[in-house]
Amino acid sequence: MKKKTRLIHGGVGRDPHTGAVTIPIHHASTFKQNGVGNFEYEYGRTGNPTREALEKLITEMEGGVRGFAFASGMAAITAVIQLFSKGDHFIFTDDVYGGTFRLMTKVFNKFGIEVTFVDTTKLDQVKSAIRENTKAIYVETPTNPLLKITDLEAISSIANEYELKLIVDNTFSTPYWQTPITFGADIVLHSATKYLGGHSDVVSGLIVAADKKIGEELHFIQNSTGGILGPQDSWLLMRGIKTLGIRMEEIERNTKEISEFLINHSGVEKVFYPGFEDHPSHSIHKKQADGFGGMISFTVENEEKALALVNKVKYFTLAESLGAVESLISVPALMTHASIPRERRLELGIEDGLVRISVGLEDVEDLVNDLKQALELDS
Repeated sequence: MKKKTRLIHGGVGRDPHTGAVTIPIHHASTFKQNGVGNFEYEYGRTGNPTREALEKLITEMEGGVRGFAFASGMAAITAVIQLFSKGDHFIFTDDVYGGTFRLMTKVFNKFGIEVTFVDTTKLDQVKSAIRENTKAIYVETPTNPLLKITDLEAISSIANEYELKLIVDNTFSTPYWQTPITFGADIVLHSATKYLGGHSDVVSGLIVAADKKIGEELHFIQNSTGGILGPQDSWLLMRGIKTLGIRMEEIERNTKEISEFLINHSGVEKVFYPGFEDHPSHSIHKKQADGFGGMISFTVENEEKALALVNKVKYFTLAESLGAVESLISVPALMTHASIPRERRLELGIEDGLVRISVGLEDVEDLVNDLKQALELDS
């Protein structure tokens, strides 16, 4: 099956009982058993037909063996970390989503989980950070918000050499452009709120395990802790996924044109976009992904100008999140990454004047003109 066909016909595809071309929403908390222990579904937390259809679909999309749907991306990340034990050490991409940074430094640190943040684009830094108690490497690629690219094949080789698990957050690329399991990832994560849902109407997280043992452990955690995705949201997410291919392709076309406008604008100091041939990891991303995505970050002179810009746009909505049909704009230092101390943000390159945009499906001429008028900051 080709990618777009899989998005529509993958997983369960249609209701096997009625032939309905959309999976029904099963609002059931419990299920009749045909005798003690004789059942297909037992209890809504343990399994639900609608959620299961979504989980089978994302498994097939990512090329894994088992998938899981959670109530948010953070719930999914939490479940993955719960695979590990007190005293275990993680290596994390340094330029990581602020919520992930907060989770590891403010929550899991209380339970004895240790973490080191390094630039995973630099393999020597990754190797130098490995300890005797290191258990996993956690990578975002592209990263949020600076769009750095980690070489998945190379990082997988290091993980295998040191018998570590490789966990990849694939939110920005989606399985339409990139499938990390192909390059050796053990676990793939998604904030499915973003591109997979695609319409700013559902909050959800997905996990795909590359082998049966990890899948069994994750199901135990999902059932035990209960952070499941409900059937209504599971259905919305499957509906969004059906159009993922055409959305990602159109968003990419818009993004390329907008990035060219920004790089040539005198009011823009730097542009971060892996689609540029002079991006330091352009060739690596091109090797492991079929597209460059819809995210662009750029800097203006200072925070004051960044705030003026986001307050002046008309078609870019000032909001957190990304990956929707509507274009969004944010100031990471004050929004998505505000939980990271300013000193640390500046070390990473997350400047006060950094602006992040998520390109949507509007007419690109309108989007370019919107940014053009907003960058006339003195008018």
